[in-house]
Amino acid sequence: MEELQKARPDDPVLSEEGTDDASRLDSERVWIIDPLDGTQEFSEPERMDWAVHVGLAVNGQAVCGAVALPALEVVFSTAEELPEAESYYDRETRIAVSRTRPSREVAAVATALQASLVPMGSAGVKAISVVRGVTDVYVHSGGQYEWDSCAPAAIAAAEGCVVCRLDGTELRYNQPDPWLPDWLVCRRDLYPQVRKVLDSL
Repeated sequence: MEELQKARPDDPVLSEEGTDDASRLDSERVWIIDPLDGTQEFSEPERMDWAVHVGLAVNGQAVCGAVALPALEVVFSTAEELPEAESYYDRETRIAVSRTRPSREVAAVATALQASLVPMGSAGVKAISVVRGVTDVYVHSGGQYEWDSCAPAAIAAAEGCVVCRLDGTELRYNQPDPWLPDWLVCRRDLYPQVRKVLDSL
């Protein structure tokens, strides 16, 4: 936050590790940061599924961001071309999920798509796994904060994925309450099927 204050002194910052300042609500531009997404995974030395998020919201929309996966020594960013995604044509459909019990929404989508579940830690890692072609869908209904999704949402959208709330509405950032109840990242060609399932619940 100190470095951002030096580089962008006119922009407020919303961060999990910072003190929230309500004056950010009067700003068009807000940096939204999670210094460590996936604390549990970070605490387990052999795990690599944790991340660092730096996102920028302008007028409530996630417009750009970077997600670093330090354990893999790679950064995904809207500022540069991303590595070529893995092919999904010769494998079954995969859904990125948390390591705890899958939600009702995840179970329903998995059944409809005849998809396998791929457990992962960080929300950023899950969202970026769709961008990378490692998985095809990420459905989250358990609630998160804006800093958990802003940067990965910006990257996924820039790469052509469908990114939205579970009801199909857009994600909105720099809100008075930074709690975000749910979100979806999905391959565009699968979205009609996923939308049909979610609308039926």
